[in-house]
Amino acid sequence: MPCYSIDGVVPVVDPSAYVHPSAVLIGDVIVGPRCYVGPCASLRGDFGRIVLHEGANVQDSCVMHGFPGHDTVVHADGHIGHGAVLHSCIVHRGALVGMNAVVMDDAEVGEFSIIAACAFVPAAMVIPPRTLVAGMPARVKRPLSDEEIAWKAEGTRTYQELAVRCLQSLREVEPLRAEPAQRARLNAPSVEPLVALRAREAGTRS
Repeated sequence: MPCYSIDGVVPVVDPSAYVHPSAVLIGDVIVGPRCYVGPCASLRGDFGRIVLHEGANVQDSCVMHGFPGHDTVVHADGHIGHGAVLHSCIVHRGALVGMNAVVMDDAEVGEFSIIAACAFVPAAMVIPPRTLVAGMPARVKRPLSDEEIAWKAEGTRTYQELAVRCLQSLREVEPLRAEPAQRARLNAPSVEPLVALRAREAGTRS
């Protein structure tokens, strides 16, 4: 992976974490046990510290950065979707930040809450635990159900398992010239989209 020191400070990656070779780590970055950092993610610890606690994942093309003296932190089992931007903020345990969402300076995402895709969380917003937040700017929409929180936890487990799969089997290769007649499929865990869970819950209530 492209990994750079700055002012003598070197990134730290736990041996049980997986960081994709195209991700970039700079300076004061700490990637904890069982974390997953996806392709083209940028974790820039050239001003403030960047921390991923145990079991967190930061997916493809995410950006983590912060102001001097401000840590940007994803706590244990935090889940950061594709293309999200975190800047000088705290994502607490078990929370999810959706795809292409932005979480700004000194904001706090409460435990087990979900930030919807493309939401904009403004500076200093404090999001209560176990809530759904959406919009530009973001607003608290409603409490989350136990089923939704369990759905999120299952998705995070698949990324913790993905870190193991990548450490064991992901290798750079040359592509095949043609599709084999009996092409294998991945035996990956199945997680349904959240919209399917909501539709099932709505059907149960009706």
